[in-house]
Amino acid sequence: MTRSSQGIEPPSDPERFTLDELARRTGFSKTRISALLRGIEYYPSWEITYSVVHALGLPPWPLCRLWTAGAYEAVKSTTWITQRIAAVRPLGPEERPVEHRGFIEKMGHYYVSYARALLHIERPERIVDEAFDILWAGWDEAEAAAGPNLPRYAWRLLRSRVLLGVRRHPDGRPDLRPAAFMTVAQSRIEDPVARFVEISEVAEFFDAISRLPPDQFDVVVLRYLCEFTPDEVQEATGLSPAHVHTLDHHARGALELLHHRPTARE
Repeated sequence: MTRSSQGIEPPSDPERFTLDELARRTGFSKTRISALLRGIEYYPSWEITYSVVHALGLPPWPLCRLWTAGAYEAVKSTTWITQRIAAVRPLGPEERPVEHRGFIEKMGHYYVSYARALLHIERPERIVDEAFDILWAGWDEAEAAAGPNLPRYAWRLLRSRVLLGVRRHPDGRPDLRPAAFMTVAQSRIEDPVARFVEISEVAEFFDAISRLPPDQFDVVVLRYLCEFTPDEVQEATGLSPAHVHTLDHHARGALELLHHRPTARE
């Protein structure tokens, strides 16, 4: 029996844990636990990760999925991942909080549309699912910290995950130009020259969007790339209706200036 497959009593107050206490409860050395918590050295096995997760009283299901995704990013083989998970006792039926499940049902389509608009990947749900798992892992703390504006807290989390995968300009701005090849308008143009002109103009416009401040950027993407209504944008982002209106107004004004800004050739 492995150390993490034994019945370890969850803590009554995780916030008071010391490294010594974690080492005692998990059966791993302080050096191993410290390396895990600081994210240094090798990619940790699920055995030690689960031991700490269980000792801290965290939900294992989302963290197992996040660990698996991280293992693939660390170029671990499927065999290695499967063996590491099999070395630990089965997690049992997934026990997602009812409130978290309801939050996913309410916000999921907004998040997927935003991820698809920026990433152009085949399964944007993967990125969204990771964001929801991170949110679940700290659900109690998120509810306490965000209070009534949990949507705002969650939106910032989702946004950060999506932007990690976005292509960028040398100055760090998101590069939205590839989206010009995805528009319905250009796909309906049969003449190659006319299509090239349309794509060039749209790419320039999308490039201007990337220069907007974060909240204006999000409102424009949701309103005009994802085609959500102002009320839907407010629900997705946790911003107030008045704030969404103001951001939309200022963003359109800024885009007008940016899109028609004279170039060196002009």
